[in-house]
Formats: sequence, C-alpha cells, structure tokens
Amino acid sequence: MDEERNLVAIILIMWYLLPAYLANTVAALVGGGAPIDGGRNWSDGKRILGDGKTWKGLIGGTIGGVITGMIVLKIGNPISGVENDILNLEGNDYVHVSVVLSFGALFGDMLASFVKRRMGFERGSMALGLDQYDFVVISLIMTWLVYGQWIEELFSTHIWRELMTIFILTPLLHRGVNIIGYKIGVKNEPW
Repeated sequence: MDEERNLVAIILIMWYLLPAYLANTVAALVGGGAPIDGGRNWSDGKRILGDGKTWKGLIGGTIGGVITGMIVLKIGNPISGVENDILNLEGNDYVHVSVVLSFGALFGDMLASFVKRRMGFERGSMALGLDQYDFVVISLIMTWLVYGQWIEELFSTHIWRELMTIFILTPLLHRGVNIIGYKIGVKNEPW
C-alpha cells in the first residue's frame, strides 16, 4: 500500500510539473530570432548567453508552459479515486503557478547557458548534470520562493524520496525529448 501511495505521489508531482518540463520543448519549437543577450559579450569576452537563447523562445516557451498548465488544470487529477486539491491550494491559482514553473525552467536554462559560456563550453555542447537539471532545479526554487506552500504541499508525502525520484526521472525524460527534437529537426544535438 505504501509503495502504491508513493507511485501515485510521483505521478501527480510529474503531472503538476508538466509546465516546467514542456516550457523548454516549446521554446525550442518556437525559438529563433533576436538573442536575449543582443549578441553582447560578458567581461570575459565570451557571449553572455549565445544565439540559442532568444526572446521568441523565452516568451513562447513561457506561454506554452502556461497553456500546458491550463490543460492540466482543465483535466485535473489524472488518477481517479485519489483525492488531491493541489490545483486549488488556498487560492494559489495553478495557472499563476504554471507561469512561475515555466519561466523558472527557461530562466534555469539561461542560467546554465551563462555558466557554460564562462566554463568555455561552446553552444550545443553538453555539460553533464548542468544540462539535465538546470531547468527543474531553478523552476522548483523559483516556485518555492513565490508559492512556497504549493511546493510544500506538492512534496508533502516523502520529500526526499520524491525529489530523488524526480532527479532520477528528469535526465531520462530530458534525453528522450531531446532525441525526439533532434530527429524531427528542431534540435542540433540529441542531448
């Protein structure tokens, strides 16, 4: 029974975090155009973010994440027979939460890009760990800062076990989505 409850908790967490997971995918699909850094370099002479981080991607990815949040809100709890009021926790409108989840994921990706440029990584090169966790970690932190009670309720069952499961599943999902993006031509690398 405890195993089943843990599995349900993980499924619900992944479901409610979909705006964060899909924001980067949508950004890759709609991106292009003017880079956020305007082509400028940092004090070290390297690009601040690079051409891969664009205003179209940031805005489109955030909107895509919010639309995902609206779909999640419309569908509600995907597991029948399981009580869960996380979508309406004390007036924290889930659509507003999905804005922070989505923007947080994209901001995390930009932060990782900034760090990679400082470390000498070229655009598109893989930084193990950084590329797989940047979006989810920053998304969770930003959402916790703005909607702390929502995050605490989301991870209320066994926070460390749930976080560890997210950290195991995230690279697998990230890799799978990137391979699909590479095969359909919206990503230059399969990572």
